[in-house]
Amino acid sequence: MNTIQQHASADTPELGSLQINLTSGLNSRPVADATIHISYTGVPDSILEELHTDSSGQTETIELNAPPLEYSLNPAIEEQPYSEYTLHIEAPGFESVSIAGVEILPTVKAIQNVTMNPSDTTGPSEEVFVIPAHTLYGTYPAKIPESEIKPMDETGEIVLSRVVVPEYIVVHDGSPRDSTARNYYVKYKDYIKNVASSEIYATWPEDTIRANVLAIMSFTLNRVYTEWYRNMGYDFTITSSTAFDHKWIPERNFYDTISPIVDELFSNYLSRPGVRQPILTQYCDGRQVQCPDWMTQWGSCSLGEQGYSAIQILRYYYGDDMYINTAESIAGIPSSWPGYDLDTGATGSKVRQMQEQLNTIAGAYPALPRIDADGVYGPATKASVRKFQSIFGLPATGIVDYPTWYKISEVYVGVSRIAELN
Repeated sequence: MNTIQQHASADTPELGSLQINLTSGLNSRPVADATIHISYTGVPDSILEELHTDSSGQTETIELNAPPLEYSLNPAIEEQPYSEYTLHIEAPGFESVSIAGVEILPTVKAIQNVTMNPSDTTGPSEEVFVIPAHTLYGTYPAKIPESEIKPMDETGEIVLSRVVVPEYIVVHDGSPRDSTARNYYVKYKDYIKNVASSEIYATWPEDTIRANVLAIMSFTLNRVYTEWYRNMGYDFTITSSTAFDHKWIPERNFYDTISPIVDELFSNYLSRPGVRQPILTQYCDGRQVQCPDWMTQWGSCSLGEQGYSAIQILRYYYGDDMYINTAESIAGIPSSWPGYDLDTGATGSKVRQMQEQLNTIAGAYPALPRIDADGVYGPATKASVRKFQSIFGLPATGIVDYPTWYKISEVYVGVSRIAELN
């Protein structure tokens, strides 16, 4: 790792890390040879480091100063628990991008994914994003309470016949009635990672993160399943207002402790016996706002530190009849998970399909070696899978497990869909 040489002070004695991944908004391919300047937010002209992207559109992982770990683990401490940095990104043929307020927590890696738009011939232009304060640190409207189970017999209400994990959701970046707010098409998993990174701290215990991710996903899938906003005449799935839904922030970073949990759990949601729809699992922070009948985020952190599992945390707040369910269908994938890990010695159509998808992806990611699509999981296939996992932030085991299968499908669809259009 490359450590940025900064003037460490008494209140920034710890380190977090950051990796930046750039893709083209035109064809989902990586953006190589980009230049990224990093500075402290508030001191944008004092460049701390210059980074460049490789053929996979990635920078090296660098270390950055961050506040003490205790700040993000103790609700009684009111100091800001993360440091903020500004990124200025330039790449040949693309509009430049500036992101202020990238949040670096100690001991975890921040992952900053950026979509670059091709530049036009009218002259230089720049997209500017300013990341607001984390919801546990800043002040945001409290959630307006709703029934956790929506009535399904209202005349004219549109309701899906089964629970489906969508490929994309439409996020209205404001309150529902704000007609000036922009709608964003966001991949479902990216949305969950963004919200979790905006609403809990990535330094929290793993089972605390799992419990909160499950609550966020169940709430979101309730909005999808009941077509909540579309039944009111709106053309979006969910909002970014904390009064109505979750905090979602365009171009914010997420973390390596949250991303793999979402990749593992993304088809899950929370159920009660006899209820078909995902439960609208509401919550509050438990420090600025109290909510006796819901999960509190700081309380879930404490339970995780005491050794509670994710389902134990959820049942502590929502009752003993809450259980984890799995969606019947996942939208936007060529073929579903085979039901078992693919590893050395595996053969058959699922192996061949996975090999063909990796070869298509290799057309966009030159660092990924091409392999024979022979339906046999040999050493070359294992090496290609391991490289894919390392590029896309998965544990580099060389085994196609559940998260890897769906990540290959996701990247394959993104790369091949644009190719088909061309």
